[in-house]
Amino acid sequence: MEREVDQMLSNSFAASLAYVSVAVLALLVFLYVFELVTRYKCWQEIKKGNMAVAMATGGKIFGICNLFRFSIEANETVYQSMIWATFGFALLLAAYFLFEFLTPVFRIDDEIQKDNRAVGFIAMIISISLSYVIGATIA
Repeated sequence: MEREVDQMLSNSFAASLAYVSVAVLALLVFLYVFELVTRYKCWQEIKKGNMAVAMATGGKIFGICNLFRFSIEANETVYQSMIWATFGFALLLAAYFLFEFLTPVFRIDDEIQKDNRAVGFIAMIISISLSYVIGATIA
């Protein structure tokens, strides 16, 4: 069985399909986790036209996918890539909590829910930027 999987993944098309499928499924799970920890409902706010939430969520999507890019480049198997991308996501999630905690002047989630686009933009840039730093550390 293991040999058949190795043969299948030696085909570039099958390997691409496997990596993309795993990344998309993980992206959905990771976005769900972000949805659980924010004070607003991302997709409801986006449906209402809240650009701050759209920017913050877009940054999270970019950041998560960027972590997968780094983990796929650095590892030889889908399993290893998934482990490292999950580790990277945990670091990105920790950074989100630090961002919220280290901004005592106002609550990040409250400002984003109020459609404060400046805060949404900063949240987006932080997610994207940190995904490059975290990605560079992925083995």
